[in-house]
Amino acid sequence: MASGSTKLNAARDQAINIRATRPERDLIDQAAQTLGKSRSEFMLETLHREATQVILDRVFFQLDETRFDQFADMVDHPQPPSSELRRLLTRKSPWE
Repeated sequence: MASGSTKLNAARDQAINIRATRPERDLIDQAAQTLGKSRSEFMLETLHREATQVILDRVFFQLDETRFDQFADMVDHPQPPSSELRRLLTRKSPWE
């Protein structure tokens, strides 16, 4: 955890600007004050934590032993590609 907190405490030289309603700002301020933090500290820590969770939700998943064995078997013995998969993999991406 030390390296993560070190990165958060490094010199901050990039601005992030957002617009909020007065009730949103007041709620954020109340939460920050409750934790003894400034609005910026509270928002940055909260956003950092949430962004990390979003990324982890995309790359990490947990399975019980039975489902893991099924998953490992599918990885070790993949099905031959279907015509739908071939079509998908040869299709141009929307951004190309």
